[in-house]
Order: sequence, then C-alpha cells, then structure tokens
Amino acid sequence: MVRDDLTMNMSWQLLKQVIIAALVVLLVADLGLLYVRWENSRENEAAMRAERDRLELTAKALKGDVARAQRIRESMSGVTKEYDAFYKTDFESTSDGYSKIEANLDAIAVKASVKSSGAAFEQKEVKGRGVEEIRISDTVEGDYSSIIKFISGLEQSRYFYLLSELKLDSDLSAVQGSPSPGALIRLHLELRTYFKS
Repeated sequence: MVRDDLTMNMSWQLLKQVIIAALVVLLVADLGLLYVRWENSRENEAAMRAERDRLELTAKALKGDVARAQRIRESMSGVTKEYDAFYKTDFESTSDGYSKIEANLDAIAVKASVKSSGAAFEQKEVKGRGVEEIRISDTVEGDYSSIIKFISGLEQSRYFYLLSELKLDSDLSAVQGSPSPGALIRLHLELRTYFKS
C-alpha cells in the first residue's frame, strides 16, 4: 500500500506541476496579449488623434463655407429687392409698352436729328421669367454726329434697351473713297427690351 500511496503521491505531484506550469504559460500568454493590446491602443490612440484633428480642420472649413453661404443668402435678399425694383420700374407692361417704346424711339430720333424708317417689333416669351422679350428692328439715317446722338439717346433713355446688332451703310451717292463731311449714314439696328407679362 505504501507503494500505491507513493505512486499516487507522485502522480498528484506531477499533476500539480503540470497544472502550475499550464497556469504559468497561460498567465504569460495573457500578459503578452495585454502588452500587444496596450501597444495597439497607443497606436490607435495616435491614429484616432490624427483623425480627430483632420475632422476638426474639415469642420472648420465647412463652418467657413456655411458662413460664406449665409452671407451670400443675406446679400441675395438685397439683390432680389433690386431685381424687383428694376422689374417694376424699367419693364413696361405688354398692354401699353409698345406705344411707349415707339414714342420713346421717335423722340430720340427727333432729338438726334435722324430720320427713322419706323420700328418693327417681334415678341417672344421667355419661359419661367415672367417677361416677354421684344425685338425691335429699325433703320435710321443721318450724319455721323446725329447717329452718335441717337445711340447716346438710347443709352440714356429711361427704358431698358439692349443693342444687339448694328450695321452701318454710308451714303451711296458719296464719291469713291472717304465720304464727304455731312454725308448720310444709314444705321440698321436690332434692339431688345423686355415687357412684364
């Protein structure tokens, strides 16, 4: 029996040593994993700090963009008011606009001492804008200074005119070479204006 106790005692001793060795190996592995995890967290912490700094810079840039957009929006309200005032004061209605424009062009021609062939009108709707585009064709004749006065009169008119095309013809009766002073010049012009619809 002594032998059995000794064998059993040795088995228990061996088993204890194996268990202790396994526990030591497990503890060392845990410590190794803890160290690796700690190193990774330090690296991740640095990466996270860099990401946070990058996001802060992006947020600042976006805040600047938002501030600029708000300033533009605020200035747009002023532009909208100016547009509304321009639309109300400078654009005639289609009901009486033709007669006003024709009278204005005749007055400019008389003041500039040019002879007008009479304006021809062509109306075209501008979709989504609430206006009608009016194309005006006219031919005026006069000397050089009268033609300049006529163009100046268009520019200074209270009505809104866009000069889209000019064609000059000198008097055909002039002698070849340069026309004589006071020779008639024929000006074909295309204007555009807009009426409220």
